[in-house]
Amino acid sequence: AHLERLAFIRHCRALDMPLADVQRLLHLLDHPLDDCLDVDRLINTHLAHVQGRLQSLQALARQLEQLRGRCHGRHTTAECGILHELVAAAQGEGCVCHDGSAPNSPEVIEIS
Repeated sequence: AHLERLAFIRHCRALDMPLADVQRLLHLLDHPLDDCLDVDRLINTHLAHVQGRLQSLQALARQLEQLRGRCHGRHTTAECGILHELVAAAQGEGCVCHDGSAPNSPEVIEIS
């Protein structure tokens, strides 16, 4: 029974579920006559969180692709378009990976 419970926990964690959600699922598992609506809600909430993270990661990939497009071939680091963009952003100027906006603008993608 303990190994089965640990396997359950490991599987939930492999699905990137927070420990609090795993605890809630374990509690619900221990109460087999309860309505499973809480399980559905928990999974729906986690799915929405994962979908949001995917969208953020896709936006981040697009930003990195734009940044990568600033430097092709072999150059000196002084001529590197990527480094120029990163320095410009660090100095508060717009950069290609944020559509020319300042780094603290709403277009900045944060990954949670």
